[in-house]
Amino acid sequence: MRAIVIREPGGPEVLTLRDVPAPEAGFGQVRIRVEYAGVNRADLLQRAGFYPAPPGVPSDIPGLEYAGVIDAVGPGATRYAPGDRVYGLVAGGAYAEQLVVHEREVAPIPAGLSSEEAAAIPEAFLTAYDAMVVQARLQPGERVLIHAAGSGVGTAGIQIARALGCFVGGTSRTADKLERARELGLDVGLLTRGPTFAAAYLDATGGAGADVVLELVGGAYVAEDLRTMAPRGRIVLVGLTAGIQCDLDLGLVLRKRVQITGTVMRARPLEEKIQAAQLLERNLSPLVAKRIVKSVVDRVFPLEEAGAAHAYVAADQSFGKVLLRMGAPIV
Repeated sequence: MRAIVIREPGGPEVLTLRDVPAPEAGFGQVRIRVEYAGVNRADLLQRAGFYPAPPGVPSDIPGLEYAGVIDAVGPGATRYAPGDRVYGLVAGGAYAEQLVVHEREVAPIPAGLSSEEAAAIPEAFLTAYDAMVVQARLQPGERVLIHAAGSGVGTAGIQIARALGCFVGGTSRTADKLERARELGLDVGLLTRGPTFAAAYLDATGGAGADVVLELVGGAYVAEDLRTMAPRGRIVLVGLTAGIQCDLDLGLVLRKRVQITGTVMRARPLEEKIQAAQLLERNLSPLVAKRIVKSVVDRVFPLEEAGAAHAYVAADQSFGKVLLRMGAPIV
């Protein structure tokens, strides 16, 4: 099979298209012929040598999400059959024409959804739903602040919060992304050149502040989040593009009784990955099927242009998801 291999740690040029042995489905596993794979910032970090794959995952083939068709079923696997259309998350290896996963890590693609649309769902929507609803316990009608509102997770978070009837504020360094995010349910867009959004968000909420912050930037943004929070607010830290350190006013944490939670998806054990697949199938797929939420695809690159896709994501030009296409769609 064809796959994108990280030749050595470095820039986008180290991504090389190669023929590699196709994987075989083991006990309880299914093999998927991948049609589309999502491109995520975690892939860029892995390529640069800063985010190694967990044990048991291909160390040199990136890719954390996919959509495709099952083409083989291993012994003991009974839930799916060859020809079933599926999508989901993996800890790596999705930049390839075939992929092997445990059958319980897989979710059926909703009827009427194309593989391209499906591939843009798992990482963005699961990350946002798990962070805001599962971990931060977001309730209907609460006030939400979402950073990097034009990112894949940001656009997913806006739609999930809107579906719950929440007030949604978002930040971005690009005015156009904020304007486009309004079509997804963003109530207030805050154009930022750094961590200076608290006053504007508080003004937009009449001084009430945010009940939940989906923190996709990190660094000094977290300190500014504290000034934005309502009493007993919850911050879920997902991304660290602005850095891994900041100075926090712990007095504000105490006085406002703020909860700060860190989360990752990739390194979770199998049982938690199965739970994530169940969230995708039971909680998110029905919303997608009814078009209450939708995937946002910015651009699709052919597999052999994975390096160009990485450069495009790194330039922060995209709104929503960037995908890789393996080849002609499977009929």
